[in-house]
Amino acid sequence: MTSLLRLLACGALLFVLCIASAGAQSVSSGDITVHYSVVPTTSLTAEIARQYGITRSSSRALVNIAVRRGKPGADVAVPSQVSVGATNLNGQRQQLMMREVKEGEAIYYLGEARVSGQETLNFEVEVRIAGRAEPIRAVFRQEFFPK
Repeated sequence: MTSLLRLLACGALLFVLCIASAGAQSVSSGDITVHYSVVPTTSLTAEIARQYGITRSSSRALVNIAVRRGKPGADVAVPSQVSVGATNLNGQRQQLMMREVKEGEAIYYLGEARVSGQETLNFEVEVRIAGRAEPIRAVFRQEFFPK
């Protein structure tokens, strides 16, 4: 398999893994859908983590955001500005450094959150799309359990 095909396969696998394993959720506004998921980075293979520069650790979680326009099955990726914050139940907040990953026609945004043992994080996602006055927002909660 050529390196480009391997890269595309790894990217598709990463996206599917994150969406499937976390019971991905989404929020829609008009014809735009924002998909979001969070998984412990230890659920990623070493190869995938290395490929994307992700730290595999019991104290890290991977946030994956994808922004799509259109009906499912006929939708397309939408370049966006994505910001994500996470707050634990003690009120400690962290702003995630999100980075855009492009592979072929796929675009997704990855960031890592710090977690400490058994912890619950409240995530706030804000997506800004060129040409839209208002951002799209999503709020969700994720529990983490140490292994």
